Amino acid sequence: MDTDVLVVGAGPVGLTMACALLQHGVSVLVIDKVAGPATTSRANFVHARGSEVLDRLNALGDLPKESVRAMTITTYAGDRPMMKIRFGDPGLGTAAPPMVISQARVEARLRERLAELGGHPGWGSALVGAEQDASGVTAMLGDGRTVRAGWLVGCDGTGSTVRKLAGIGFPGVKVSERFLLVDGRLDGDPPLDRSGTSGWVHRDGVLGAMPMPGDQWRLLAYDATFRDDRPSEKQIADRMRRILPERTGLPDIRLLDATWASLFNVHRRLADTYRQGRILLAGDAAHVHAPFGGQGMLTGLGDAENLAWKLALVVQGRAGERLLNTYEAERRPLATQVLRGSTAATKVNIAAGPLGRFLRDQVLVPVFNIPWLQRWATYTTSQLWVSYRGGPLGGRGRKPRPGDRIPDLACERPDGTRTRLHAELRGRWAVLGGADAFEAARRRLGDHVVLLQPAEKALPTMLVRPDAHLACKGGPAELARWLDGALE
Repeated sequence: MDTDVLVVGAGPVGLTMACALLQHGVSVLVIDKVAGPATTSRANFVHARGSEVLDRLNALGDLPKESVRAMTITTYAGDRPMMKIRFGDPGLGTAAPPMVISQARVEARLRERLAELGGHPGWGSALVGAEQDASGVTAMLGDGRTVRAGWLVGCDGTGSTVRKLAGIGFPGVKVSERFLLVDGRLDGDPPLDRSGTSGWVHRDGVLGAMPMPGDQWRLLAYDATFRDDRPSEKQIADRMRRILPERTGLPDIRLLDATWASLFNVHRRLADTYRQGRILLAGDAAHVHAPFGGQGMLTGLGDAENLAWKLALVVQGRAGERLLNTYEAERRPLATQVLRGSTAATKVNIAAGPLGRFLRDQVLVPVFNIPWLQRWATYTTSQLWVSYRGGPLGGRGRKPRPGDRIPDLACERPDGTRTRLHAELRGRWAVLGGADAFEAARRRLGDHVVLLQPAEKALPTMLVRPDAHLACKGGPAELARWLDGALE
């Protein structure tokens, strides 16, 4: 083999996959058909769960300091505030609060971490063919080279070549017509409030403005009347300049310059399967979401982390291939749920008929001004609630249950050094509690497991997965039984 795993796509999901696999001691090659890293922001929000994934990769770095804390959304009808939603830190032991940060900066930090682990993306390397057999995959590249890998993971976005080569269906529907997306600098008297996102309900379509690092703004507008099929970035920016004062009711607001502009339709799609033999999918290659709620990149990061530790065990011969079936079983139901939520949010935001506008303006607006509901919205969008207790590796019993997320607990190493649970889960499992249970875990997991003592002494002995979800509770016999069953 040239590499244990070939990852196609050097975006946030592919880079997360590569970093996680390298932390587990698995060789990885990352390729991407584009010539170099993207410089535009694209996705621009990282929820608490995403911060946790980056932290467990040791890739969070200074991103929290660079980010903007724009934790409110104020919706206006003209100059009249209708609703103000306040987001915040869910207070569940997270690595960082929600961050407004460019996807380009997230990718840059992941590339730095990849380099620290000894890897680098292979730019300008397009996948054009893939043939799999019982022992691996032969990938054909556009420049005539071939790569022999044990496994192929497609993290190459909505138009995934990997998915098409594997013959995996990608059914779905269009949810809305066109949105304009522009990043740039704004001027106005009075200036827009940079402490949060502002949105305006207008008969011609919703318009939103989110502050971003570097005195930039992200502008998004629903504009079904913009009919040019292939507009230039200048045409999109010019259109935004025209509708910005109309929809906000602020005649003096101006878009000074545009650093990036794009046009997109909202689609809802979900792959028929996440695995075809030795070929697997993650991120947008497996599911496409509406942008409302910032769930797309977040869900993709979770896909990559979940798959990486399972694939590593299979590559290293510590688990059978059946373990890989739990990846789809755990992650696809979440993608289905996220698709429903983001689709509903899109339909609410673009409601044009009298009934839709009434439900949005007269029913939902008052409801979402209720503080407890705003706290619920913060928790829901964070994805800290995600549990796999209903999946094949989950279980019942007293909380925490197998499959539940374990917070970033304060712990001690055997030598008394203070540490955090998630900081130890960087390519490793953790046993919280007894030394006998630790030895039972080591017999199946080798050196990829650590022994920790939680500061909260009342906790039972637990085996925690590398993605911070509970594997099982109990002594040596219970841990050995769970590992034998899960990894057979």
